[in-house]
Amino acid sequence: MTRERASPAPETGASLSGSLLAEAAVVFAVVLSIHASVLDRYSWCAVALAVQAFYVQYKWDRLLQQGSAVFQFRMSANSGLLPASMVMPLLGLVMKERCQAAGNPYFERFGIVVAATGMAVALFSSVLALGITRPVPTNTCVISGLAGCVIIYIMKHSLSVGEVIEVLEVLLIFVYLNMILLYLLPRCFTPGEALLVLGGISFMLNQLIKRSLTVVESQGDPVDFLLLVVVIVMVLMGIFFSTLFVFMDSGTWASSIFFHLMTCVLGLGVVLPWLHRLIRRNPLLWLLQFLFRTETRIYLLAYWSLLATFACLVVLYQNARRSSSESKKHQAPTIARKYFHFIVVATYVPGIIFDRPLLYVAATVCLAVFIFLEYVRYFRIKPLGHTLRSLLSLFLDERDSGPLILTHIYLLLGMSLPIWLIPRPCTQKGSLGGARALVPYAGVLSVGVGDTVASIFGSTMGEIRWPGTKKTFEGTMTSIFAQIISVALILIFDSEVDLNHSYAWILGSISVVSLLEAYTTQIDNLLLPLYLLILLMA
Repeated sequence: MTRERASPAPETGASLSGSLLAEAAVVFAVVLSIHASVLDRYSWCAVALAVQAFYVQYKWDRLLQQGSAVFQFRMSANSGLLPASMVMPLLGLVMKERCQAAGNPYFERFGIVVAATGMAVALFSSVLALGITRPVPTNTCVISGLAGCVIIYIMKHSLSVGEVIEVLEVLLIFVYLNMILLYLLPRCFTPGEALLVLGGISFMLNQLIKRSLTVVESQGDPVDFLLLVVVIVMVLMGIFFSTLFVFMDSGTWASSIFFHLMTCVLGLGVVLPWLHRLIRRNPLLWLLQFLFRTETRIYLLAYWSLLATFACLVVLYQNARRSSSESKKHQAPTIARKYFHFIVVATYVPGIIFDRPLLYVAATVCLAVFIFLEYVRYFRIKPLGHTLRSLLSLFLDERDSGPLILTHIYLLLGMSLPIWLIPRPCTQKGSLGGARALVPYAGVLSVGVGDTVASIFGSTMGEIRWPGTKKTFEGTMTSIFAQIISVALILIFDSEVDLNHSYAWILGSISVVSLLEAYTTQIDNLLLPLYLLILLMA
């Protein structure tokens, strides 16, 4: 008999059930808010997807608890399938609405493709969980089948043949990336985080291939191409060296020299020619002209260099304290780790106010540097590999249970994604008015301010805990209050922000995302900015 029965959950599942329901309630609140705002056939698909993801999430949790998942996932969290499944579909829906309002049919269709791709990837993850669950969960299979049929039927009658092929291409890339990266990087992701991160990489790879094959003069913005090429080349570089160092010791001087030589070859022989083909000019000359085009950019670059130096000094100071202390404690306190949140806020706010294109490019270059240094640390590449391992081990937490240290990269992504994901061709006519004017600040508010304040005040003064979590009521309330104060400061210092009396929606969005921070066990540096971005864009 395959019908699902109520059975006593394992102890870990029982302790998480209350927080799982609360997290699901917050996600459904966001989905229904977007549905009410958009209210078309695509938003109905998003509601159907959320319902089936809610049921399938419990199957993923059971697989993780029993150790029956295909790959080794991060064990200190639940599967996170529901919140991760809804990011790309909801992002595509709000992008479609904004571009439709701006009268840009190309990017309106692009938003529909983003939503359809997110739904296809989420459905695949659900089918995978149901396929390996024993006994087969009949009720959940029926719900997922009905939701899948509704989504496929609507998308079949909404997408052109070329768009359907594009969605299938992304899905195929996603399947192969899952098999490769989840094998190479055990315990680095939950199923939801893998869906979100690898789904985004798969979509970017598909877009880069598509634009490389159909490149024409003056197609797109060079900064967009820089982001696509940098992300994809860094991922392919990691796969290449991971495969290579299976057969040789990466910690020797010979391997280290080969690593640096191959990095130069990839940069000069792949990245630069690829960018030259896409932007139709010399990439290095374009980048130099871009960086030093105005006096404001020179001042910003000098200011950011000082902040980067200060961040390095913080790392060295914390490690010096560890070396001089007789205690055996090997982790920095929460407040020490939050220094970096304050640093990134001080980095991003001037960039958003004075020069967003420069911030876009600087964040892209910084992402490449972070990933490269993580490769150096992971492979123990001389001369910095062992030093980085020692310095960064102080700042590890329970989310860094795999071979890679990703929290600092997630912090950079969380702050940068609202800058990268704004559909600029759809904002030329001032369509980012009201709450949408705060979209570039979504990372600053949710992660730089909200998450930091919640963590500091919750850990030092919090006494009333949210049911089923370690987070406190006091931390959440101070987080909401701090974000409201930050919005007031943004209104004072950024003359381009005009909220048009949309204060209730802003307060509601901040409160919902703060509740999600309290209940989610996923990487909040990545998840919170995306949900706040979606709500502010709606």
